[in-house]
Amino acid sequence: MSNVDTRQLSRDSLFVMAKVKVEEDASATEHPVKVRNLSSGGLMAEGKVRVSRGSRVQVDLRNLGWVEGTVAWKQDDRFGIAFLEEIDAKAVRGPVKTGTDLDTPRFVRPPLKTPEPSKLRKI
Repeated sequence: MSNVDTRQLSRDSLFVMAKVKVEEDASATEHPVKVRNLSSGGLMAEGKVRVSRGSRVQVDLRNLGWVEGTVAWKQDDRFGIAFLEEIDAKAVRGPVKTGTDLDTPRFVRPPLKTPEPSKLRKI
């Protein structure tokens, strides 16, 4: 997908954390970044990562896993990544799914006790 093509895709502003690995980094260090906006063709990230335009990277996006891309631009601590293949951006914005029981809520509130009618106060 060319740079011109990816600019036409709708982008949504959001704030999620992700990890980035730079292909040229021999240590394969995972760098934490803030994802500022996201589309099916790419994203804008912010973080202390040493990248330059054209660098091959991998981004660990929640609910999707590692996605390959190329750095399209860089300015200060912000940079844009164009994905090699389109992603489902809605999946990244959805609730975090982990473990084997993906439909179980992370927290279940116990049911409230039914009060005794004699202990209720009239208003």
